[in-house]
Amino acid sequence: MAENDQIAAPPLQDETPTSAMDEETRLRPEFVDRVLNAVDAGDDETARKLVAPLHPADVADLIELAARDEREGLVKALAGIVSPDVLAEMNEYVREDLLDELEPQQVADIAGQLETDDAVALIEDLDRDDQQAVLRAMEPDDRAAVEEALGYPEESAGRLMQRDLCAVPEHWNVGQVIDYLRSTADLPTDFWEVFVVSPDHHPVGTCKLSTILRTSRTTPITAIMKRDQTLIPVDMDQEDVALRFQKYALVSAAVVDGAGRLVGMITVDDVVHIIQEEAGEDVLLLAGAGEGDINEPIRLTVRTRLMWLLVNLPTAMLAASVVHLFDSEIAKFAVLAVLMPIVAGMGGNAGTQTLAVAVRALATNQLTESNTIRAFGRELMIATANGLSLGTLIGAGTALIFHNPLLGAVMGAAMVINNLVAGLAGVMVPITLDRLRIDPAVSSAVFVTTCTDCLGFLSFLGLATLVGLGR
Repeated sequence: MAENDQIAAPPLQDETPTSAMDEETRLRPEFVDRVLNAVDAGDDETARKLVAPLHPADVADLIELAARDEREGLVKALAGIVSPDVLAEMNEYVREDLLDELEPQQVADIAGQLETDDAVALIEDLDRDDQQAVLRAMEPDDRAAVEEALGYPEESAGRLMQRDLCAVPEHWNVGQVIDYLRSTADLPTDFWEVFVVSPDHHPVGTCKLSTILRTSRTTPITAIMKRDQTLIPVDMDQEDVALRFQKYALVSAAVVDGAGRLVGMITVDDVVHIIQEEAGEDVLLLAGAGEGDINEPIRLTVRTRLMWLLVNLPTAMLAASVVHLFDSEIAKFAVLAVLMPIVAGMGGNAGTQTLAVAVRALATNQLTESNTIRAFGRELMIATANGLSLGTLIGAGTALIFHNPLLGAVMGAAMVINNLVAGLAGVMVPITLDRLRIDPAVSSAVFVTTCTDCLGFLSFLGLATLVGLGR
């Protein structure tokens, strides 16, 4: 009996969620293999037993980690565990593949169990015909809420908000509010504050649940509510919504329509996802990598990256044409061809550094019209300091290696010039695009790289020609 207990103990331990995760809360590869092997062997019961203790977000990760041809069998084996909450946490490409295998009524049933914002996220990526079929299969109230949300622009507060919220009239007292909270069945599952509204449903204040519970029942709700509140226009871009939550340390916020009426709320858990998405999006756009999602279909990834590379092709040809202007000098003094990529490359690196800082500052509202001149001055100082440091180092090294002090001086001077160009372009290009209402993360890299390549070659080869290095 003792020996049998020792044999049985390890599997029970392995079924705990902590053993499935590593110290960074990622699913262990051996755990994923155990689940997939159980499914392959037809042992669905063991697979469900292993997965049952996991959080819905971890179940979603498990499905995403499986190969594409394994996911359908895995989901069928985990029937009852792959809940609507799991689908809401899932990568959109993986979720779309799974939803394609379901009937519209099944998708409608799943959407009906979710908060409005999650239901919208589930439905909005479907093809139009599939989307309409799912909407027709939904309950009338749920369908109306989702259709209203889909009527707002993508990535707006209207798409992001929840319709279910807790709002009470301003003439109530605390006792009436508490009774309402206890007796009403269709309130949101999770909320942290109660919105106080006027007779025409305009928000006039908010009150934390903790304040309500600690106040006597006869106290008017208007006496304890907070009148100053951050209101989110329904058409506000989700990135601006995230910035407001971050700036004012909000837990939730009221969303109002064009007439100022309360139509929904946004909570911090929704905004955390937006902050993560927007932060990664700008980095990927700067690199021309599209969405950068490893679950994205290959054809879409190829198309996105190829388009960006094709856009960069003319800029590369422009830089080559600058070099072509100095063919004779390069032919006379071949070492110029060896050294000129260093100037352009270092300038490109410096420009990328400045560009990344500027794009982030614009995205977080740290760089505005009020401090643009100061930002230019700061980057010029940095570019000058870096250019002098690198120019001195590389110039001295060039002079020693090639035994040519004049070549070293040209190299150092070109390095200083191109660093100044990189600093100016890295700030000026994204600011100009931002003023023109063009996303600076999308196009800035092309212009900055063009500037540093062309002017890097021009400054180095031009100075070399000017001082007569090729004679």
